[in-house]
Amino acid sequence: MKKGIHPEYQKVVFMDTVSGFKFLSASTKKSNETIEWEDGKAYPLLKVETSSDTHPFYTGVQKFGERGGRAERFNKKYNII
Repeated sequence: MKKGIHPEYQKVVFMDTVSGFKFLSASTKKSNETIEWEDGKAYPLLKVETSSDTHPFYTGVQKFGERGGRAERFNKKYNII
């Protein structure tokens, strides 16, 4: 691997801005903000709008449309069997 061409990989804290949920992970993304984590160390803080805590797929709130295909919708629209 070449030296000096890869971004620095570091531990960061991601915070969901909607729910306040935080988790520690690793990323190459930089941040000017820091936060003290449960282990007493300060880590860069990255704010995200959606995480597994608020995303509809993970919370079970996601809605699925049962619209059917084109033929079924046509038949229903024109009352054909």
